[in-house]
Amino acid sequence: MCNSALQVDVIIPTQTKYLELIGTIGEHIAKDIDNFSGDRETLAYHLNLVLTEATSNAIKHTNNNPKDTVRINIHIQDNELIIRVFDHGQGFDLDNLPLPDFDQPKENGMGIFFIRTLMDSVTYTKHSDCNILEIIKYL
Repeated sequence: MCNSALQVDVIIPTQTKYLELIGTIGEHIAKDIDNFSGDRETLAYHLNLVLTEATSNAIKHTNNNPKDTVRINIHIQDNELIIRVFDHGQGFDLDNLPLPDFDQPKENGMGIFFIRTLMDSVTYTKHSDCNILEIIKYL
């Protein structure tokens, strides 16, 4: 796989049964990146986790429209892996999310923390027609 241009675009219904598929796509991409000198297994695990968490959040916070979709775009160019997750939910304020309570961890509320910890840049923007979570990992 050439780092100069790779783009994967997946559109799924807002159903959690597709989370494993999205995570597996991330794993396969990580294992096939050319010119990557890091630990491919670790990157594969991280991409699986990040893609699964980001997609799960998009599904969970959608407007409960069964015809709604989540779009996941993965793009590699110039040693940057860029993930964009597009949803149609109410959105959230990325800058004001509380840190998880590590003394009394809950089942939810850890996803964005993990994404921020494992990746190099995380932004979230609201647009008139969708919301975009953008995640960047420098390779």
